[in-house]
Amino acid sequence: MQLQQLRYFAAVADARHFTRAAEREHVAQPSLSQQIRALERELGAELFHRARGHITLTDAGETLLPFARRILADADTARREVQEVAGLRRGRLRLGAPPSLCASVVPDVLRAFHDRYPGVDLQVHESGSQDLVRVLAAGELDLALVITPLPVQAPALTTAELLREELVVISAPDAPPPVRRTYIRVDDLRDRPLVMFRRGYDLREFTVAACRTAGFEPVFTVEGGEMDAVLGFVRAGLGIAVVPIMVAERAGLRATPFAAPGLHRNISVAHRADVSPPRAARELQRILVRHLAPEAADD
Repeated sequence: MQLQQLRYFAAVADARHFTRAAEREHVAQPSLSQQIRALERELGAELFHRARGHITLTDAGETLLPFARRILADADTARREVQEVAGLRRGRLRLGAPPSLCASVVPDVLRAFHDRYPGVDLQVHESGSQDLVRVLAAGELDLALVITPLPVQAPALTTAELLREELVVISAPDAPPPVRRTYIRVDDLRDRPLVMFRRGYDLREFTVAACRTAGFEPVFTVEGGEMDAVLGFVRAGLGIAVVPIMVAERAGLRATPFAAPGLHRNISVAHRADVSPPRAARELQRILVRHLAPEAADD
């Protein structure tokens, strides 16, 4: 079983078309088909149902695909690790982060990394923590910023807490404040119009859980937005929202803190426990620690 054969197999599984897969891999279609046939002979099972214009995975193909992706990801990590030993003059770094962090701290961290290692290609995957955990475990990310604690059913990952992030309620600067006090309680959100993120956002799950713990279901005026959309809806006076204080400060919206002890969430950096992160990922993690947890960097 050769890496090239697994790469061609994964390409066909993604494209569901031999010709398009061959074009993606920059190889002649007969050569790609020949390599997959050789792989099938070695495994003793057909991997694809072949019908004109319709390619689907067999049960054997479905079984092989996650293993093939993991093997290819690990081989790619090994190749990049060797390349990066030469001083990080080139390479690739794949970082996952929730949208709220992409709108606040991630740009500054990536700028610091890029200034030091301009030859490293930076790729960012923006999504919620549950999705990031899945993508990280599949070997498609080198490092991810996630909300912890992770779900009990999370795969084997190594995490290190970086930041305990304060959450605040944002409202339009030209609208009346959400409460007359300088702070707000979760119960004050009862029957208040909330602008809510789409499903899958950690902030959505956090806000809904906090309201339910206080004994009520939140009321949404607008829901389903990404971070920029939610900030725009709040700015337009459509409702209020719960966001990290760093996002509120950058957005120029009124920020009302929660009453003591406040609402917080824990931000951690994570990587697969069974594979050592490539050098570029380790360097980015050091920059993250210096930027978000300077007291830990000084230890």
